[in-house]
Amino acid sequence: MDYIITILAGFVAVVFVLAPHEWGHAFVAYKCGDGTAKMMGRMTLNPMKHLDPMGFLCCALVGFGWAKPVPVNAYNFRNYRRGLFLTAIAGVTVNYIIAFVDYLVLVLFIRYVGPHYYFAEGALYYLGFFVETSLYLIYAYSLSVFVFNLLPLNPLDGFRVVQACTRQINPVRRFLENYGQMILIVLIAESFICNFASRYVGWIDKFNVLGYVLDFAATYVGYPIQAAWNWILKI
Repeated sequence: MDYIITILAGFVAVVFVLAPHEWGHAFVAYKCGDGTAKMMGRMTLNPMKHLDPMGFLCCALVGFGWAKPVPVNAYNFRNYRRGLFLTAIAGVTVNYIIAFVDYLVLVLFIRYVGPHYYFAEGALYYLGFFVETSLYLIYAYSLSVFVFNLLPLNPLDGFRVVQACTRQINPVRRFLENYGQMILIVLIAESFICNFASRYVGWIDKFNVLGYVLDFAATYVGYPIQAAWNWILKI
């Protein structure tokens, strides 16, 4: 039963992670002069407008994923490079803010609500477990999506940052543009294989490249959030 609740909590967490991510892109693009996303109904927090089925499942089951890319016409930006850069980092910035706020809610829930359901039975226990797991996964997925989307591979946000900071003739940019999606597919497939095979051959998980990315997100990217709230709550 706990496993089923964890899966359901993962689906809930993805909605709170990916929909605001795409809204952030659309909102900043609009503020920078491009109203394409707004005209197409993408400047909304409605998850049905943003979620990609495969990306949704990937994020819910393994912790990293994607949504439908927000349509952006960079030539509408008042300042091309600045608009492209700000729009590219808007989604991950929203994710980091969500992780920051969610961590506080998670800590307060564990501290004040947790003791009341840990030893409960039946529906009360499962409700408490569902809420706590959802809060934790929102935090963890926000950080993993933050790091995953900053990989400089087309079509991720990190590649848009590369576009904003380089010229079109840059050979590294052209390589990432032409082969980034292929590299990304290989990394995702390799991660799935390693996750599955590690159940039977433990050492194979050491070759999970994206697994190291997620570990980096949890260990280092999340550290300032944890340190800040732990310091504030002790005051």
